[in-house]
Amino acid sequence: MAEDFRMEKLEKLIELGVNPYPYSFERTHNSADISGEYDKHEGNEVAVAGRIMRLRSMGSIRFIDLFDHSGKIQVLIRDDNATKKSIEIASLLDIGDIIGARGIVTKTKKGEISVDVKEISVLSKSLRSMPEKFHGLQDTETRYRKRYLDFMMNPNARSFFSTRASILKYIRDFLDKREYIEFETPVLQHVYGGAFAKPFITRYNALDSNAYLRISDELYLKRLIIGGFEKVYEVSKDFRNEDIDSTHNPEFTQVELYEAYKDYEDYMGLTETLLGGMVKEIFGDTEVEYQGRRLSFKPKFKRIYWVDELEKRTGIDLVGMSDKEASIIAKKEGLTTPVNNSIHVADALFDKYIRPDLFEPTFIVDFPSYMCPLAKDKRGRKGLSERFELFIAGYEEGNCYSELTNPIEQRKKFEQQTTERKKGDYEAPPNDEDFLEAIEFGLPPTAGLGIAIDRLAMILTNNTSLKEVIAFPAVRPEASGKTQS
Repeated sequence: MAEDFRMEKLEKLIELGVNPYPYSFERTHNSADISGEYDKHEGNEVAVAGRIMRLRSMGSIRFIDLFDHSGKIQVLIRDDNATKKSIEIASLLDIGDIIGARGIVTKTKKGEISVDVKEISVLSKSLRSMPEKFHGLQDTETRYRKRYLDFMMNPNARSFFSTRASILKYIRDFLDKREYIEFETPVLQHVYGGAFAKPFITRYNALDSNAYLRISDELYLKRLIIGGFEKVYEVSKDFRNEDIDSTHNPEFTQVELYEAYKDYEDYMGLTETLLGGMVKEIFGDTEVEYQGRRLSFKPKFKRIYWVDELEKRTGIDLVGMSDKEASIIAKKEGLTTPVNNSIHVADALFDKYIRPDLFEPTFIVDFPSYMCPLAKDKRGRKGLSERFELFIAGYEEGNCYSELTNPIEQRKKFEQQTTERKKGDYEAPPNDEDFLEAIEFGLPPTAGLGIAIDRLAMILTNNTSLKEVIAFPAVRPEASGKTQS
């Protein structure tokens, strides 16, 4: 409900002949333009626009702190300088209103750069009061639910998204310069695949069939490689019907890229070059601070050979671990997993014994084959696959394979996934016959990599929650039953 006193002011503005919601305003400068080059603008007339975040009076002068996307500028409304109508309008303004102001650039006696107003225009009359001390609220979910207020009150929160945009721009430029082609693959899929995850289910009414929101772009991007495109990528929204916490959001952004005639060793080098260059470009250095520690992106990154490292620490041989043995180990180690099979128990052992020690960018290399249905077996080492995951500050940040190109082996691995589903592992994706047919036409040697954009943005903005770098993260619906994004 709009506040009564604001509605009264709205009505008075209309009585003055003011349209409180006009179509446009011709702004000549933003606040940073004026503050950054005061000597250039001093004495010149400018037109600025923004939201009122502070109002105060001193005798016949009103002071307004006006905020736009670039920062703050002070606006002065003096009775002996502004038009009569502007003075009347000024008396009807509130914190939160969006206004335009035309006037002369000057400095106050205290030295604050200001615009000495001749004319005020109301651009949007706010009908609700701004929250007081909004960031004193302990309920962080309120910040995410009413994100527009968070952005209004917290310029630092807005800066996170500038960094996020810079990350995506750098990645696109990096890949485009290397002649990768950007594609858009289907979000709605009849058969989902490319990862172990639970999907969201929807329906094609026109086709009278169920569909799934994609959990990965992988199998469609590989179809493009089969079709003759040798370097492809997609900046994509993917969806997994799983946990919501500080490091998981069911709707998330990743970049997936694939290149023919490369392997996972090639992509380790490409990953180091990409991230090292990105951090240098955005921050001017290959080192950044994360949670009080220095985090270096200078190549080369550390490598840990997962199976060997775990066996050294625990004596457990992941390569030879059967589902029955995995169940015994899970009980002995006190592990909690969705299903006590070798895949989930191996993952839990990694989280218990290796992940806590990871901080610097680190490649976790050579996974057990049973965890990698889309990767080639490691050359010269039975039971392992050519796969790496990149961890940064302890968070999984990237996943790469030397892609499996043998259609006969691929069918066997898909059939094994089907067996796991029948045993109760509902994260195992279903068999994709169409992809199997495609790969039978011939998939060249290929490397594929996925990079988690939300987590990368979280780290590079020195945050510990993905919600700080997702503009509208998933939140629980309000008790009233209103639908929330």
